Amino acid sequence: MARTLAAIDCGTNSTRLLIVEQKGQQEYKTLHREAQITRLGEGTDRTQELGAEAMDRALATLIDYAGKIEDHEVSEIKFVATSAVRDARNKDVFLTAAEEVTTIKPEILDGLDEAKFTFIGATNNVLSTGPSLVIDIGGGSTEFAFGDGKLELSHSADIGCVRISERFIANDPPLPEELSAAQSLIDLHLDDVLMNIPGIQSATNIYGVAGTVSATSMIEQGLYEYNFDSVHRHIMKKQDIEEVFRLLATDNREGRLSNPGMEEGRVDVIVGGLCILAQIMRKLDFEQIQVSESDILDGLILSLMK
Repeated sequence: MARTLAAIDCGTNSTRLLIVEQKGQQEYKTLHREAQITRLGEGTDRTQELGAEAMDRALATLIDYAGKIEDHEVSEIKFVATSAVRDARNKDVFLTAAEEVTTIKPEILDGLDEAKFTFIGATNNVLSTGPSLVIDIGGGSTEFAFGDGKLELSHSADIGCVRISERFIANDPPLPEELSAAQSLIDLHLDDVLMNIPGIQSATNIYGVAGTVSATSMIEQGLYEYNFDSVHRHIMKKQDIEEVFRLLATDNREGRLSNPGMEEGRVDVIVGGLCILAQIMRKLDFEQIQVSESDILDGLILSLMK
């Protein structure tokens, strides 16, 4: 009988679920993939705590996911929490409640483990030669994972779309000085990336994962409805990213929301995310990046197959 496996990723901006049927030692068929924007990390950068309303949003989604896991008769589950929960002083309150509503014990991933699972997921079944770099722009942190065939070096930077947006962007549309201040901080973190991953600019395969990258791809392609096959493996040029950044950074909330594929839950943090993505492309001198919809969830699933 085929095994059914599941992974849950409780992130700063979204809570996501992947349910698969194992087909071989490292092969699987996706049965269900879902993401809900829950903004668990709302205000955490400022208060160092998870807010009650934010926890309620995430817990409601987890209750829904627990039902879907039961419906699929899942035999093994990996449930992780990342940046916002890592940073919060009251993390135990959320972790206890999450275990109560799901009957699954969550695990807090540190930044390096987050990078490891993301690298495994994004590079699985990819036919490419030369070193690869996977960039995961999350809500609270951005992970950089580098290696040729296997993970060799990684770095987790405390810059994410929610953290940058809440810390720097107070006006709508953002003021030039707000964007400049955000980019200056991002630049400092990228200096650390260059120091900790010295060969990073030699990467010949550059993959971007998570919501900021996917949303940018949808806007660039003019996709009003999400389509996995259109977004996954789509290649974005540096100039395309710059154009989307200029478009969104100079518009107000209502204008940003009118763009193809823009979700209500992402519209307030997309400019912060694009600050990070655009600055990475500039600082590391990359001409293009390939979108990967295979990410940390896939890496977690693959870890269950060993």
